[in-house]
This record gives sequence, structure tokens and C-alpha cells, in this order.
Amino acid sequence: MLDSISHCFNETVMPKDTHILIVEDEPAIRMGLIDVFVYHGYQVDFADNGEEGLEKALTGQFDLILLDVMLPGINGFDICNRIREQSRDQAIIMLTAKGGDEDIIKGLSLGADDYVSKPFSVAQLVLRVQAVLRRSQSESEQNTTIILDDDYTIDCLNLSGKAGAETLSFTRREIDLLQYLHAHSERPVSREELLHKVWGYANDVDLETRTVDIHVAKLRRKIEKDSSAPAFLVTVRGAGYRLHSQADNE
Repeated sequence: MLDSISHCFNETVMPKDTHILIVEDEPAIRMGLIDVFVYHGYQVDFADNGEEGLEKALTGQFDLILLDVMLPGINGFDICNRIREQSRDQAIIMLTAKGGDEDIIKGLSLGADDYVSKPFSVAQLVLRVQAVLRRSQSESEQNTTIILDDDYTIDCLNLSGKAGAETLSFTRREIDLLQYLHAHSERPVSREELLHKVWGYANDVDLETRTVDIHVAKLRRKIEKDSSAPAFLVTVRGAGYRLHSQADNE
């Protein structure tokens, strides 16, 4: 197994002290994932049930958590939600049932950075893990405050914002997405560019993922007065997404 997938890892790998938590109850999948990442020098911890996974996720220091949805005890959605209550920076990739669109949408809505559907290609999983880690360990765009208009202000450093008197909370990935769109607000940005620049995927990697669209939908529910008719985060048909702000009109 290891020989057949060793080529899946890019030449540029994460530092060897990268620590991953795998929360997966299926023994064959869990052991296979442990073997893959240990073989390539990663530090790996694991849990085979929800309670243990939640305890380790909340008390340990992990660069990334691979989190299955269907777990005995506490399910992956509840674990993800509890993690996000404690940390909005923690990198999380969820493992979902094949074709489970509702699982995918719910997981990303709770704050997961990305997802992989079962049964999954090890090569695809490895690429997604590397991409999320690469972006999580890199510096964000430089702008620290985004003013959409007089009522909507986003504090990028503290992953928070204001919508009138309401306080908003964001995940690190949501802020990265907003910052990149804000830095390039003069033009629409394609999904492919966002996957490369915000999620860290290589330009030549062909991935089937809806993570950009789902993150955009999440952001619209937070920053738009009417998410069905967005005024700030708009879709440019055939070109991608564009962020409009007060600065565009000054």
C-alpha cells in the first residue's frame, strides 16, 4: 500500500514536526491513514470514537484534524462544532459518505476547511491535506480591516466583525477568502484561483470540490443584508466572485 501511494506526495512537503489527529472508527481506513502519514514523517495521533476524538481535539496541539462524520458516541459534526467554539484557526478536513451533499454542506457550514468523500482516492486526500496545511502555515493577506460599508466592518486579525450592533464570528478560512477577494477587488476571481491562493492547491491539480461555493454561501449569510441578493460578495457569471466594499466607491 505504501509503495503504491508514495508518489502521491508533492516534492515540497510539510515540516516533519507536523502533527495530525485522525478520528476514524473504521479500523482498515484508520490504520491505512496512519501508515501513510507516519511513513512520510508526520506525527500522528488517532481516536476511534467520538468521545476520545473530541477530548484529544480540544486538549492537544494539532496542525490538522482528519475527522470522520459517522462516529460512535459523538458524531463528527458535533466535534467540529465544539472545536470551532474553542478555536477558529484549527485546520479541519471532514471525511464524508460518498455523494453525501448534505453532509458536505453541513460540515463546511460548521467550519471545516475542506472535505473528502468516501470512498476516497488516497492521492486526492493527500493533496487536500497538504494544501490545507500549506495555507494554514503561511501568512495571510496584509489588510487587517475590511470595511464593506458604514454598517459592516471585519476585523481580520481577531476573526470577528460588526453588522450594525451585531457581532460576527469568522473562521480562519473565511477570513483568508475575504482578504484575498478584498486584495483583488478590482476584478472577479475565479474558483480555480481561490483554490490555489486561499486553499493552497497546486494550479495543475484537478480536484472535484464545492468548498469555494459553500464557503461563499456561508459568508453571504453573515455579511449580506439579503444573502439571496448579495450586494458585497457577488457572482460574476462565467468569471468567479468579486467583493465590493465602501473603498470601491471612494
